[in-house]
Amino acid sequence: RGIEFKNRLIEYLHEKDIRIEDLGPYQFDPLDDACDYAKKVSQAVLQNLENHLGIVICGSGGAVAMAANRHKLIRAAVAMNTHQAVHIVENDHCNVLALAADYTPIEEAEKIIDAFLSAKPKNDEKYLRRIRKLDE
Repeated sequence: RGIEFKNRLIEYLHEKDIRIEDLGPYQFDPLDDACDYAKKVSQAVLQNLENHLGIVICGSGGAVAMAANRHKLIRAAVAMNTHQAVHIVENDHCNVLALAADYTPIEEAEKIIDAFLSAKPKNDEKYLRRIRKLDE
C-alpha cells in the first residue's frame, strides 16, 4: 500500500541530493509482502553500519519495523512525527526508519525523514548500555 508514498519520498530525497538505493517494490502488487523489502533494506544497512541508514514503508509501519528488527544490529522503529524521529536516533540509535503510509501525510513524512537523517546518536553511557543489551 505504500508504493506511491515511497515514490513521492524518493523524489523528495532526489531533490535534496540525498543518495539513495531503491530496493523496491517498483510497481504495485497487491500480493507482495512488505517484509521482503524490509529484509533487503536491513541487509543493505548491514553492509556498512557506520554510513548506511534505511527507510522502510508499509501501511502501518509496524510490519516492516518488526521484519527489519529480525536482523542483528538493526534497530528499526516507527516515527509518526519529527520529535519521535529525533528521539529514536538520539536515544535508541535507530538505523532504520519505519514509516506508516496509511497514517502519515506525505508532507509530515518528509519532515520526519529530515529529522531522522539529521539526528545524531547520543553516546551517554545509559544509551550505550541499552544499545549493547539490544545488540546481544
